[in-house]
Amino acid sequence: MRRFFRWDKKYLYWGITAFCVIACSILFYMALNYLDELKLGLTRLLEILSPFIFGLVIAYLLNPLVKFLHNRVFGPLCEKIFGKKKKGSGAARMIAVILAEIFMLALITGLFFLIIPQLYSSIETIVVNSPTYIESLTNWATKLLADYPEISDYVAQTLGDVNTNIMSWLQTTILPKLGSLLSNVGTGVRYVVTTVYNLVIGVIVSIYVLYDMEGFKARAKRLLYSVMSVESAKKFLDTLRFIDRTFIGFLNGKLLDSAIIGLICYIFCVIFKMPYALLVSVMIGVTNIIPFFGPLIGAIPSAIIILMVDPVKCLIFVIFVILLQQLDGNFIGPKILGSTVGISGFWVMFSIIVGAGLFGFWGMVLGVPIFVVIYTFINEGIKKRLRRSELPVDEKAYQGVDYIDPVTLKPIHSNTEDD
Repeated sequence: MRRFFRWDKKYLYWGITAFCVIACSILFYMALNYLDELKLGLTRLLEILSPFIFGLVIAYLLNPLVKFLHNRVFGPLCEKIFGKKKKGSGAARMIAVILAEIFMLALITGLFFLIIPQLYSSIETIVVNSPTYIESLTNWATKLLADYPEISDYVAQTLGDVNTNIMSWLQTTILPKLGSLLSNVGTGVRYVVTTVYNLVIGVIVSIYVLYDMEGFKARAKRLLYSVMSVESAKKFLDTLRFIDRTFIGFLNGKLLDSAIIGLICYIFCVIFKMPYALLVSVMIGVTNIIPFFGPLIGAIPSAIIILMVDPVKCLIFVIFVILLQQLDGNFIGPKILGSTVGISGFWVMFSIIVGAGLFGFWGMVLGVPIFVVIYTFINEGIKKRLRRSELPVDEKAYQGVDYIDPVTLKPIHSNTEDD
């Protein structure tokens, strides 16, 4: 039987490509027309998946601790008890997971029942006593500037305006919001219940994921190799490992660094009897998570709070914060973070400003590791193209270069000092 149509895989490929392009164009057009409905649907989907997102985030953050406990502590212990059996490995893994979850829940419990009530009490005291603090600060400044009446009058007027603005803010902003909070107590209860529900389900999900982490990884790799070539899958896995090392190293290192800085600040404030020691230390520790700008963001309001109570102690505190940040920037931070952040200070500042502008606080926190990943990919692409063109890869090779000869591919150095 003669065949009148010659089958060619090339036609099938172009046909499928054309179909996919047309289908994607139609979907994009529909998405633009139904943008509000799409946003509503995505919001609803995120609400449904929130417990699982909580669980995956918890599992990701706790995985290094679980691996340490399993490989260094309970793995060898259970191996001595049960021998090299699957039962012993499973028991070691479960113990490590449970202890890591208990550690996380203990931190959350301590934050809510020990630190937050004291923070609330400190803030309430500041709000109530702010007029007294402003008046004391005004008297202190007036005595200090007694020989300079013009400056003294200006400072007194400025502090008086600050006091007026604070009282107006309390009466027009804080009190109405408190009334609204009391009238909408049902909404607050619903929010708390939802958060607790997401946290409880998230902890359960994280236990499943952490206990069978190797199984989840194996199934994901199996799926990956089924849809990609061996070379592409290897490159994809290498990329994921690099992103994981960058993010987990930065996040865990920054959290540990900030906790140490906050603890050192609290010990100093207690020894020197600084006012609102816990509030100030928490502000310093939390804002220290933000690279570059964090110390400044936390130090300014903390210094203002202490200044209203005792100007002399404020000066001591400012000197201490400067010394503490030098210690953190030159010793504690590099020891903990290592080479996780391999970009210059300019790019750190750039990533924080752009991240803050796009995503607020979380953009400031995660902007640096995200930019490190993007910067590394772009840099590797540049190196690859330079090698392909047989050109120098190192940046130092281009210092003082006027141009590269297109024939010999050798750098030609300029004779002027303009570069």
